[in-house]
Amino acid sequence: MPYLYRAPRPQKHPVPEDAHITHSSGQSFEQLRQACVQKGVLFEDADFPANNSSLFYSERPQIPFVWKRPGEIVKNPEFILGGATRTDICQGELGDCWLLAAIASLTLNEKALARVIPQDQSFGPGYAGIFHFQFWQHSEWLDVVVDDRLPTFRDRLVFLHSADHQEFWSALLEKAYAKLNGSYEALKGGSTIEAMEDFTGGVAETFATKEAPENFYEILEKALKRGSLVGCSIDIRNSAESEARTPFGLIKGHAYSVTGIDQVNFRGRKTELIRVRNPWGQVEWNGSWSDSSSEWHSVGPAEQQRLCHTALDDGEFWMAFRDFKTHFDKVEICNLTPDALEENALHKWEVTVHQGSWVRGSTAGGCRNFLDTFWTNPQIKLSLTEKDEGQEDCTFLIALMQKDRRKLKRLGADMLTIGYAIYQSPGRDEHLNKDFFRYHASQARSKTFINLREVSDRFKLPPGEYILIPSTFEPHQEADFCLRIFSEKKAVTQDMDGDVAIDLPEDMEVTAEELKYVLNAVLQKKKDLQFKKLSLMSCKNIISLMDTSGNGKLEFGEFTVFWDKLKKWTNLFLQFDADKSGTMSSYELRMALKATGFQLNHHLLQLIVLRYADEGLQLDFDDFLNCLVRLDNASRVFQALSTTNEDKEFICLNINEFINLTMNI
Repeated sequence: MPYLYRAPRPQKHPVPEDAHITHSSGQSFEQLRQACVQKGVLFEDADFPANNSSLFYSERPQIPFVWKRPGEIVKNPEFILGGATRTDICQGELGDCWLLAAIASLTLNEKALARVIPQDQSFGPGYAGIFHFQFWQHSEWLDVVVDDRLPTFRDRLVFLHSADHQEFWSALLEKAYAKLNGSYEALKGGSTIEAMEDFTGGVAETFATKEAPENFYEILEKALKRGSLVGCSIDIRNSAESEARTPFGLIKGHAYSVTGIDQVNFRGRKTELIRVRNPWGQVEWNGSWSDSSSEWHSVGPAEQQRLCHTALDDGEFWMAFRDFKTHFDKVEICNLTPDALEENALHKWEVTVHQGSWVRGSTAGGCRNFLDTFWTNPQIKLSLTEKDEGQEDCTFLIALMQKDRRKLKRLGADMLTIGYAIYQSPGRDEHLNKDFFRYHASQARSKTFINLREVSDRFKLPPGEYILIPSTFEPHQEADFCLRIFSEKKAVTQDMDGDVAIDLPEDMEVTAEELKYVLNAVLQKKKDLQFKKLSLMSCKNIISLMDTSGNGKLEFGEFTVFWDKLKKWTNLFLQFDADKSGTMSSYELRMALKATGFQLNHHLLQLIVLRYADEGLQLDFDDFLNCLVRLDNASRVFQALSTTNEDKEFICLNINEFINLTMNI
């Protein structure tokens, strides 16, 4: 039968509780839902209000939209009716076919679908007008809550809807994704692979069908077997061709989903077929093997049933694989692991994640064409120390993603043209200058610089040290980026400007030992910081205070939050260590804490000095860091208790009294 998701060893997905809360209240979906149930009200999301600001940023609605809850549209609404399937996805009046094609592919992978659409919600008991969905963003999972008010016109949903008007999961999923990106209008136009990655945290591969390898059928077959999400499209030469219909019923510049691949006995020969879906829910291929074509007359009823063949105008159709390669130009595959589709073996991959920025006048140097500024780009040293099993080279995959460009569309931002180059390291632990690039060629680079959200390529290089340089094509263009490096063997990366990226296993968790290694590696690069190495006990204290899951490790999201704070705290220590002694006096500490935002009374300051300062009333960086982590945690807990009113004993305290209490625990 057509291949659905049956991965032998899928990538581990965190449980829903691992996703980070994004609502401005700091409360989880369940906390918000329970509060509404107790008050007997339906949730209204102030973060994404039911008005025009959530719809459009550059235009006004052409028709008077009315926001309605599902219960105001139909009598007995259902969240999911008979399972979430690809036939539940019908495009509305929004140009987001790329998103809908990704959702259709997502429904073929049950585990990935359950991650994006948590199963703890319905219109039944406990309904409070609130739903939530989970999306991957820049190496962490986010939990996005929405109310269920949807834009309608004449009691019909305006945007994405299910073929069954009683069902609302797909419309609410689109709303949550619109909220993630700032508005519904922000979803106009895009690449299917973008949403596929946001649904899975997977790795993209793109094939031009006219240049695809000879075993392209086997590659797609393997991709669908492994639960990969697959989309396809036809290129356009100019804007006038956008959504133009070909004589064979296909739409140019339009995103389709690949939902199956199989072979059929036809006149004594095996014929390769591929199944494709138009997210419009109608308008289909009318050539060979289309729904009502004569070829099906030679296929028995049992075989037709096995292939789920129907003659319905539902947007889904079979076509011969040779015709697919002729009529479609591009295939996008989102793999749940970086395993090459050309290989049979599955590997355990290590992933290193580096977050960075291109800043105008500082680190936005453009590509190698601009020699005078290219050297100013971020430079990441990549150490490949172990060969692949039975090989002489090291296999790794680099995925460079520009962040939040869709969210910034309302400010006029477009996708930048991005790529990267890899150079042999000269062996110096310093930022390479212009002369190096004048006389040395790259060892490898991205296939192209392109204006997509992510550029990814697979490489094989001998063991050694390399310098990886991510950049925009043009200099002076600003953006934040996320760089992921997947390697079969352990790889170490180091930012040549002082930051070190931690090499994380696929479970994305940091132990106290790993934290100690990374922090000391970073701090040793700070030439203006005198410090003794952080102890393992300090790192255990940091984890115990920052760890929200209670597993004794920092999950990736917790680690990135701490990492951002560490940079600020390090700069503060350097700023207020006036004599550059590597220690801070109790007087300097007071000013540093005030600059951090802590307004502490005299008693609490005395308590901190007694706990963290030495006999000479001096604190080294280790003590300063432990102090700030504890204060930050106490402040965060106090704010959470104040918001939820869960502990009346603490609510009567002010922040100084609460911190005083926690310092004595």
